[in-house]
Amino acid sequence: MSELGKLQQFRAERTESNILHLVFDMPGRPMNVFSNAAIAELSVFSQWLRGSDVRGVVIRSGKRSAFCAGADLAELGLAYDMIMAAPAEIRGRVAFDHFFPLSQALRAIETAGKPVVAAISGLALGGGGELALAAHHRVMVDDPKVAFGLPESLVGLLPGAGGTQRLPRLAGIEKALPVLLEGARLSGQAALAAGVVDQLVPAGEEVAAAERWVLSHASVSQPWDRPGWRPVDLDDAASIIERKRQSVLAETLGNYPAPLAILDCVSEGLPQSFDAAIRTEMQIFAKLIQRREPRNMIRTLFLGRLDHDRLRKAGGIPAPVEQAVAVVSEALRVDEAADATLAEALARAGFQRSSKPPVFDGVISQSAFWLEAEPVTDGKRALRERLTRAYAAADKWRAVFSEDQRRAADYLLVKNHGFPAYIAGAFSSAEPGA
Repeated sequence: MSELGKLQQFRAERTESNILHLVFDMPGRPMNVFSNAAIAELSVFSQWLRGSDVRGVVIRSGKRSAFCAGADLAELGLAYDMIMAAPAEIRGRVAFDHFFPLSQALRAIETAGKPVVAAISGLALGGGGELALAAHHRVMVDDPKVAFGLPESLVGLLPGAGGTQRLPRLAGIEKALPVLLEGARLSGQAALAAGVVDQLVPAGEEVAAAERWVLSHASVSQPWDRPGWRPVDLDDAASIIERKRQSVLAETLGNYPAPLAILDCVSEGLPQSFDAAIRTEMQIFAKLIQRREPRNMIRTLFLGRLDHDRLRKAGGIPAPVEQAVAVVSEALRVDEAADATLAEALARAGFQRSSKPPVFDGVISQSAFWLEAEPVTDGKRALRERLTRAYAAADKWRAVFSEDQRRAADYLLVKNHGFPAYIAGAFSSAEPGA
């Protein structure tokens, strides 16, 4: 186990019955996330496992609150910058090569020929949920605070480490889509009924239950790796996905590309072999990560929310921040009776303050930001002019606010004033949609 002794994000502990516990326990952090360092160590472990003599593996967390809370979104922002700095013709390959190692590591773990159990006693979200799905058996503590989820769509992304492929194969498409598209979390009996977990136990019994399962299963494989296996709802997949696609378009008007990309992953990947399917998933992810919408959503809905909550706990949101948000919001106000064209454009762009019913025009650009996509209508021009006015109103504060104050202000625009999260907030950028 000399290679495993060098791990820092994980711990390897061997029991007397020769079961290896892989303990996810990032140093100096209250919650585990999949950082680049953690992914690299999981890759090392996955290669070690195939040639090891252990009877099986129990994957668990060294943290009390979470199994793993997902990706390190700060590193994700740096990855976006790295990808976009590359020449346009190779950005897809750069993105694929950067993000695919986690998917490869999970695939190596589930095909190593050793029984692997995930013992879940906290939140298993995003990459943590995908790690659990790659185990052959999942034991979950029966507590509402313990939950499984794949919330990537809520920040404009998709589960890119096999989540769009394992979950529909385990749970079926109908049960998988709310988790994939809406960020639904599953606990207790709901997780068991969906096929996301195999066993519920009281708190404190999950590790023993996991070890018992390992000792009773000398040889295992995933369902999708068994000869002749096929998804139960494969024949209905096209109709199920098309109905959901129309529902997503009616709700989002095509402004949020992640749900559509997730549906593409399920539609294209489900008929394929699993190894081909995870490559298809990553090819779609590599295109999605290059778009502005996920970057903007991470900045406002995640980083901005964290900054907002820290400021509030430290004494309250500073008065200048609240004042600036009010001024920018007022700059976006429109007399709908006097300017129907702008009002309709605001509704079409997803500004929730507009009372105009949003109208889906049937035009979706899979590669361009909606405000700039063809055709450039009078409404788009009017909206861009109004956004420019709002961003100009933010100029006097942008230079004096700290970065956390700018992001917190943008979060307040989204949360309280109906500003769409997919458009860059007025305080973090001087250019609408940048």
